[in-house]
Amino acid sequence: MAAVTLIGLEGLPLVRPGDDLAVLLGDALERNGARPQRGDALVVAQKIVSKAEGRLRRLADVTPSPRAFELAEVVRKDPRLVELVLAESRAVIRAVPHVLVVEHRLGFVMANAGVDQSNVEDGEETALLLPEDPDASCRRLRAALQERFGVPLAVAMNDSFGRPWRNGVTGVCIGAAGLPALLDRRGAPDLFGRELKVTEIAVGDELAAAASMVMGQAHEGIPAVLVRGLRVEGPERPAAALLRDRRHDLFR
Repeated sequence: MAAVTLIGLEGLPLVRPGDDLAVLLGDALERNGARPQRGDALVVAQKIVSKAEGRLRRLADVTPSPRAFELAEVVRKDPRLVELVLAESRAVIRAVPHVLVVEHRLGFVMANAGVDQSNVEDGEETALLLPEDPDASCRRLRAALQERFGVPLAVAMNDSFGRPWRNGVTGVCIGAAGLPALLDRRGAPDLFGRELKVTEIAVGDELAAAASMVMGQAHEGIPAVLVRGLRVEGPERPAAALLRDRRHDLFR
């Protein structure tokens, strides 16, 4: 019987800048009786990675630019937050009241460049940015956890994204190591032997969305999930492979 098990890691302490996140996650795995096995994947919430990497910014230290003041009038947000968004962005895609969609410096098209104040201590005066390089963050976590437990382990980082034409947010993979974040099935046969022509599977996003059901979006306090039972074979590809080239993006 094919089955996938999601194990939420409870009891992780609040992560602070400079914490060794690999140690905290390793301790949580053992405390929850979830020592990794060959083929497991660990999904971690972006926020705990950003916090450990010191990606917190105090609004009192931000000086808004004229462009930030201009956009703040449109989107009805704090100009200091808008300045942080602009600093993390390549381009503004859409700006209307309460909505600021941008192309993040890493290529993600997302709201507010991932700049967030939810689930952040002193969230009224502090904002959290995405990691500098989520794929690299996952590679470092994977290396440390594999050294500790002695088994291969995939690591993915998830964040909450909205989507064109769909209400609500879902988990999306913004960093990955040790798995095919994008799996190319072109050339494989379907059930009736027909050759697949265009099928590529967003394995990283499917993994992130599944883990999000255990993590939750509010006060649940489960920022990491061990996924067991994956049966995905393919060459390792980072989360960056999931980004569609702008030339083929029909929504811009």
